[in-house]
Amino acid sequence: MALLLGCKEVNIEKKDSRVHTLPFYNDPSFTPKWITPANDSIWGMHAIPKFSLVNQLGDTISEKTFANKIYVADFFFTSCPGICPKMTSNMALVQEEFKNDREVLLLSHSVTPEYDSVPILKNYADAKGVLADKWHLVTGSRKEIYNLGRFAYFVEEDLGIPKGENDFLHTENFVLVDRQRHIRGIYNGLNKTAISQLIADIKTLKKE
Repeated sequence: MALLLGCKEVNIEKKDSRVHTLPFYNDPSFTPKWITPANDSIWGMHAIPKFSLVNQLGDTISEKTFANKIYVADFFFTSCPGICPKMTSNMALVQEEFKNDREVLLLSHSVTPEYDSVPILKNYADAKGVLADKWHLVTGSRKEIYNLGRFAYFVEEDLGIPKGENDFLHTENFVLVDRQRHIRGIYNGLNKTAISQLIADIKTLKKE
């Protein structure tokens, strides 16, 4: 499949989902839990908690923004010279695939919220071709963002190593979240094959 981003055509392998139903993930080990969506025990599974952040338009974004939506979350910062530009380019592939699909949203949290103000996020969004109604770049309380990353989305891989608010959060992981705010997949945001799998898994999740 070829996607046209700006002046560049990016080829991304079209994949099918590996399974007919995606597993649930309940803790930082990302051990898959195979539970059918109709099973009563789904209500005991980990879910993304309530939050309140501000996006690149200055609008308040909360869990209500994503009610009954499938979304992909990641953590970045606009001044990042390393992995973030590639992550943003790969998230743009997901945006392109689902740009006309109102069921799918994207959520990128700044891990330097004290620097990434609303105007800076807006400039970054404009430069990267971010669609405001599809992809939210958010800033807010550093404590809230770091707690979401570590304890809600489980994006860091240093299992068992306690970290505080002053320890920098930096990860290439993308997290797939379903309509009930359950985690259904984690993907390497630097890897095109993983992005293809993410796109396929979103399509599988839409069928639930």
